[in-house]
Amino acid sequence: MRLALTGDQEFFRDTTARFLAEQVPAAEVRRLRDDPAGFEDDYWTRGAELGWTSLLVAEAHGGGSISETGLVDLTLVADAFGRRAAPGPLIPTNVVAATLSDVDGVAWSAVLDALLTGSSVATWCVAEPVPSSGLGTVTLDVRVDGADVVLRGTKRPVESADRADHLLVTGRTGDGLTQVLVPHDAPGVSITPLRTLDLTRRFSVVLFDDVRLPARHVVGDVAGAGPQVERQLQRSIVLGNAEAVGAMQAGFDMTVAWAFDRFSFGRPLASYQALKHRFADMLCWLEASHAIADEATDAVAAGTPDAGELVSAAKAYIGHYGSELLQDCVQMHGGIGVTFEHDLHLFLRRHTVDRALFGTPSEHRRRLADLLQAREDAA
Repeated sequence: MRLALTGDQEFFRDTTARFLAEQVPAAEVRRLRDDPAGFEDDYWTRGAELGWTSLLVAEAHGGGSISETGLVDLTLVADAFGRRAAPGPLIPTNVVAATLSDVDGVAWSAVLDALLTGSSVATWCVAEPVPSSGLGTVTLDVRVDGADVVLRGTKRPVESADRADHLLVTGRTGDGLTQVLVPHDAPGVSITPLRTLDLTRRFSVVLFDDVRLPARHVVGDVAGAGPQVERQLQRSIVLGNAEAVGAMQAGFDMTVAWAFDRFSFGRPLASYQALKHRFADMLCWLEASHAIADEATDAVAAGTPDAGELVSAAKAYIGHYGSELLQDCVQMHGGIGVTFEHDLHLFLRRHTVDRALFGTPSEHRRRLADLLQAREDAA
């Protein structure tokens, strides 16, 4: 958690936390496991009224931030989502809204208005199935045909695709990347739900079978969306990191409380030296995760040259040590830690899915090595 927040940011964070505590307590999260949608329309609309969907959109297009840095403000929401394993397409909807605002908010004003009010959601179709599932691999074909563009390929996994009114699809045109905003009901689009480890988030496979749309649906320039896609990736990762660290914090706090309450041989678990050492390790991982997540967020928000490196370093660290921390939390709880009735698995599930989205730790370590090598070669 950031060491210094403004009064407005603290109020925003606390308001979001109270809202989530009231609307999606653990019992509601469990109930949503069998809900095909994963969240209620009214819940998302009320969240949008709190500002969840407007923080990355320019004021000229109806958005606005709490502080001068909307991305930092949005990580406060993402952290709260992680601490509650809360439902809702927070990351993809904000990333799509930010991109439409950045590229041409006037042209996409109708879509943006619906996203900002919560009456509509959107999602980003970027990941692809095996064998094209590696970070940064894009094979979906976007072909220019006269005054139209034609999309052919598959995206998997796509969050909330079955609830989204618009799909921002990243594809390849020749050697460059092209992005197209596709209505969910466009001819040739088919959406197949996937099973997921997370109780409230829903993912799908989206097939684009020669989907033909007017060229006005292109977001940005044909074959020129590379920098735009990189910004979207960085934003998605820092928001996912904030959510993952929130889940880590919730699991850790729960386990510390358990260690003081649970007695063994007449002593609380927290009094045993071996467990004290393990808690010290976990706290170091947690504090470092908070710090590197915030550093990466600041770099992305400021657009610094080292933003890509910091984002990958943060994703790799949080993905690796967050899994270690939450697995240790499960072990310290003993048998109760692996039951569905205990809340701990909610945070393990959330972190596990966040760990896999937008690149695994190993993929980001390779990406970091490539970025550092490119910098050395340039020097």
